[in-house]
Amino acid sequence: MILPIFAYGQPVLKKRAEEITPDFPGLSELIEAMFKTMYHANGVGLAAPQIGKSIRLFVVDATPFAEDEPECQDFVQVFINPEIIEQTGEKWKFNEGCLSIPGIREDIDRKPTILVRYHDENFEYFEEEFSGRIARVIQHEYDHLEGKLFTDHISSLKKTLLKGKLNDISKGRVNVDYKMKFNLK
Repeated sequence: MILPIFAYGQPVLKKRAEEITPDFPGLSELIEAMFKTMYHANGVGLAAPQIGKSIRLFVVDATPFAEDEPECQDFVQVFINPEIIEQTGEKWKFNEGCLSIPGIREDIDRKPTILVRYHDENFEYFEEEFSGRIARVIQHEYDHLEGKLFTDHISSLKKTLLKGKLNDISKGRVNVDYKMKFNLK
């Protein structure tokens, strides 16, 4: 099932998500729907808050970056209750976008290497180090679980310049090739 992606302005995107347990109802089906939704929207990551669920879950498929970074080939992963416990290296800029903020991209500074504790879809525990674009995608999706968007990492001046576009997105005045849910109040 392809789910609607919640647009900028939806309160769930600004709320810190809650941890889940292995008996979370319909977890396997939710993960499957998240991957289908992400692929339908041509994304490389999707966090549960982006589909209206304030839980600590995101999915990643970094394969589209494999041409530039071979380690991204077939990197398809589920992250449940993740915790970034360390970020190292010198920050580097990369042009990021977000399925919840279509049509806007900005250069965002992030550290290149992270250490993450998480559970996979079988609730097996892992502590792994990731680097490069994989680390960047993980950090972007992790931000969603913390109630942050990539626009929270840009300067006040850039936010001011984007205000009109962001307001348009929140009101549904945007053209996308995937289903979205808007805050039409």
